[in-house]
Amino acid sequence: MVIFGVGITVLVVLVIGIVVASKIDGDSTNYLVAGRRLGVPLVAVSLTAAAVDSNATVGNTDLTSQFGFWSGASLALGLAICLLLTGLFLARPMNAMKLFTLADFFRIRYNRPTEVVASIIMIIAFMSLLAGNLVACGFLLERFANIPYGWGVILAVALVFAYTVAGGLYSDAYTAAIQTTITVIAAISLLVWVAVSYGIVIPEGMGPFDFGQLTDSAQGAPINWATLVALGIGDIVAIDFMQRIFGAKSPRVAQRACFIGALGTAVIGTIFAIVALTVSSVLGITVADGPILFTLLDEYAPPLLAIIVLSGIVAASFSTASGAILATSAIAVRNIAGVRRLMADGPDPLLRWTRIAMVPIIVVAVFLAIRVSQTGILLTLAFDLMLACLAAPFIIGIFWRRPGSSAALAAAGVGFVVRITFLALTPTLYGVPNDLFYVDNSVVGAGFDGWATLVSAAVGFGTFMLVALVHRRPDTEVHASDARVVDLAREQRTMDEVVVPAR
Repeated sequence: MVIFGVGITVLVVLVIGIVVASKIDGDSTNYLVAGRRLGVPLVAVSLTAAAVDSNATVGNTDLTSQFGFWSGASLALGLAICLLLTGLFLARPMNAMKLFTLADFFRIRYNRPTEVVASIIMIIAFMSLLAGNLVACGFLLERFANIPYGWGVILAVALVFAYTVAGGLYSDAYTAAIQTTITVIAAISLLVWVAVSYGIVIPEGMGPFDFGQLTDSAQGAPINWATLVALGIGDIVAIDFMQRIFGAKSPRVAQRACFIGALGTAVIGTIFAIVALTVSSVLGITVADGPILFTLLDEYAPPLLAIIVLSGIVAASFSTASGAILATSAIAVRNIAGVRRLMADGPDPLLRWTRIAMVPIIVVAVFLAIRVSQTGILLTLAFDLMLACLAAPFIIGIFWRRPGSSAALAAAGVGFVVRITFLALTPTLYGVPNDLFYVDNSVVGAGFDGWATLVSAAVGFGTFMLVALVHRRPDTEVHASDARVVDLAREQRTMDEVVVPAR
């Protein structure tokens, strides 16, 4: 019964996603940025659905039940901070630039080599994000439909692919309206049922006001701060979030949508964390038997509530997966291969090749999801890379004109090497065993977990600032940047020719 109810939700989302595909009309602008015509409601719900995915629900409850509120809720709260900061400082200027992908910024602000390097890092990070959402879907289908985990992962990504390849950002935005509605209803219903059935019970030292979790290393403070920083700042360089901001019809719409998304993400994440604390304390549920939320819904919750909550988890995971597939494929085709929008001589090649590129992106993500079946690790690691490598060139580069491509490339390269080195040497990742990429050693212990994120970020930002101060951006680079802005504006206006060739 439960899986049947969830299946109906998935079918509705799939149908709507395919139906709105007619809005694409063969144009990559419609496909990648929804024709830049999305209003506040659609942008806000798509941002919320992208933030409140399986990592911020299933991963949140697992971590909270083991280590306390700030360990799990930080996944959602970090994303809420990201949306808040983006709304305050970045949504307006980024929407006004009329970009097609976030990697376009690195070409316009710096140069072509920086664009390519940034694109590669984004693709690596977002295949990890995509894989993290497929993990939760695979566990869900294994638990409730008796489908083997690997086949569950493949089935989930096939369904997401079906409507993403058809309708792009339009499909993502319209299906997000349903997905976010279900998620909000699910969160409120779950909290009310738990409160009525068991009361709200917060174990000593594990609640939201037990700030030892943020000040005491023994209580995981470095890990919790690493999560907040990685998601709150590193996620600002999120290609799926920015794709939705580019689709807003005005800078003001983009900004307001970020604020609404931040509030919704914080509230929903807090609810799931409080539920996890209560049920783990009262019912003694642990992650030893699988994701704690799935155990609660399978063995204790009424079937109707289980259907609503699981539908919300699947819907949110689908939204994040859809955005990751779309944005990653677009960057691979537009910013690495150099394919541009062209309508005069037949089908738009940017549209066609973006759809084709989705296939290898999905294959790699499925392999990663089957190889590393962790819900929270893959999400946070994705933004560890963005934080260490690209956050400084992006955030600082918007407001400070002095840094040039040498600073951006140095930060990306040094940040990447440092973060991957720490990943290989640290035996745990955010409190759980590092089965992603660990080289057995006696140099770094579990106590460095969390610090690896913070130190890598400091190195990345420090490298960017140091090189920027030592080596000022050349005037030739400034003039080339101005020319690329003109080229992009021309490309946005015309449908008749390729204006910006690959450099």
